[in-house]
Amino acid sequence: MDFFTKRCLLVFGAILSFGSTLQAATPEKPNIIVIMADDLGYGDLSCYRKGATFTPACNSIAKNGMLFTDAHSNSAVCTPTRYSLLTGRYNWRSYLQNWVLSERMPLLIEEGTDTLPAAMQRAGYETGMVGKWHLGFGRDMDAYQRGEFAIGPNAIGFDDFFGVPFSHNSTPEMEVFMHNDTIVGLPEGHTLWDPIGLTQARRSLEATAGDLSRAAVHFISQNKEKPFFLYYATTNVHFPVTPHPMFVLGQDRATFEGGYRGFVKEFDWAVGQVLNELETHNLLENTIVIVTSDNGGVAKFGGSSEPWRGEKAQIYEGGHRVPFLIQWPAVIEPKTTCDHPVLLSDLAETFTQLVGQEIADLPESDSMDMMPLFRGEHEGFDRGPIIHHSQQGIFAIRDGDWKYIDSHWQGSGRHEIGLKDRDAIIVAKPDGGYEDFSFRPVIPARKDGEAAAQLYNLKDDPKETMNLIARNPQKAKELKSLLESIKAGE
Repeated sequence: MDFFTKRCLLVFGAILSFGSTLQAATPEKPNIIVIMADDLGYGDLSCYRKGATFTPACNSIAKNGMLFTDAHSNSAVCTPTRYSLLTGRYNWRSYLQNWVLSERMPLLIEEGTDTLPAAMQRAGYETGMVGKWHLGFGRDMDAYQRGEFAIGPNAIGFDDFFGVPFSHNSTPEMEVFMHNDTIVGLPEGHTLWDPIGLTQARRSLEATAGDLSRAAVHFISQNKEKPFFLYYATTNVHFPVTPHPMFVLGQDRATFEGGYRGFVKEFDWAVGQVLNELETHNLLENTIVIVTSDNGGVAKFGGSSEPWRGEKAQIYEGGHRVPFLIQWPAVIEPKTTCDHPVLLSDLAETFTQLVGQEIADLPESDSMDMMPLFRGEHEGFDRGPIIHHSQQGIFAIRDGDWKYIDSHWQGSGRHEIGLKDRDAIIVAKPDGGYEDFSFRPVIPARKDGEAAAQLYNLKDDPKETMNLIARNPQKAKELKSLLESIKAGE
């Protein structure tokens, strides 16, 4: 048996054991699937932008359900948004105050923090996660490097996890699959830091989407007789752009456009596989399927945040306004659109309320029940203020049509501490938790005559081209005060 065949069998075996805790029961509550893409821009799907890569599976969700035009990730980068989705909390309430988690850092969800998957478990749901984790392991620095994986997805409420520990662009020692707290294919007696261990365990980047898709489909099949919650976090379309060759036939894979379009097609194919599996088991009617992204697109790799200003990492709309599609035939009318502002952290309150649970100590400002919108009860719905957060930790607040940015800068750029830097040390507090950590962003000085902050009216100026702070100083003052009170937990 050659190495490639052996490697495929190891991965397939891990997938078959993933999600296999089947318990027969009649599902009285809806199944819930959240598919979160990585770096998929608002303008990357053809249901959002004419000229985008044709995405028939995502288009079918828009056709059979609801398309949101004003949905936002909690951060303009990935780790913080993932924290917010799973906890319902703004990401800056964690110890990570800017950028993303380094591969050395402990679990970002601190001890005692209640979570969405834990609440779903309490409601009798089978909870599974497939795909990109990137929220850390253990309770101190370098737990992953020591092979201590138990404090991770399973510790915060997932019954089963099959996926990748960090990002698609990780170092070779992190380019692996995990099943719960085990590295798939790692020979006994070896580590990822020796040549034999790494060779045996390292995943194929071009095969990753297919392997994750099989795991997601298998989870649905194994749990079709009881309510389930599946968080499916794809590695598409984060760089490196590595679509399987079958998705770039007839295109130039050497170009960003050809490769990236194939990567988007591969993501859409994975969405289609989920829909097909639900249809096979007659689960479509009472299953909530959501497709969204962790932040905006990246132009240099081919991504689009059109028509908004900015892109991933930035505080402008293109950094955090994301695609958000939902179908739930039992409740949501087909071919509907929602223009209300919402946050991905709102899913926590929405789902827990739906199943008769709550997340302990969840601040009221951080998560709001979206069910009225799903039922078409848009009249009178008011999300209230929304806070945005950039790669460098710059804040903005949105209230109605107004958006205040608490800086002159767009919010992305260089940090003094690098992700691999040995100075990136998380310090534990004596009474539990961790001291706030910053990668020390480098913010450029203001230019002559440049205002210290920014104020935009998104109704009149959706592309944020005209800073109105000089004309509306009182509105800026009000929004800054509101921002500070929410940050303080008031």
